[in-house]
Amino acid sequence: MALAGTLKEADITAALAACKAAESFKHKEFFAKVGLSAKSADDIKKAFGVIDQDQSGFIEEEELKLFLQNFSASARALTVAETKAFLKAGDIDGDGMIGIDEFATMVKA
Repeated sequence: MALAGTLKEADITAALAACKAAESFKHKEFFAKVGLSAKSADDIKKAFGVIDQDQSGFIEEEELKLFLQNFSASARALTVAETKAFLKAGDIDGDGMIGIDEFATMVKA
């Protein structure tokens, strides 16, 4: 995975294990456990680039649904409720997508 070079494998494993059950994903806890919230702005930008799979400059709902799979191909997809809550938490301007600045703000919150 592209994020494995930026983040520690053990942190990724622990973060994914903590949200293995449906409806257990909490973005703030995940960002802290995986170590992303302690990373530099440049590393957060790199992570955004990986998650923004269509390279549109925004993370859309479908990309959020598959968010955990950016950390491990075998990770589960987020549920509809988790995806919508994640989008609502990050979409500061209400355009239905998360831009790089919104993502950075959410990671550091």
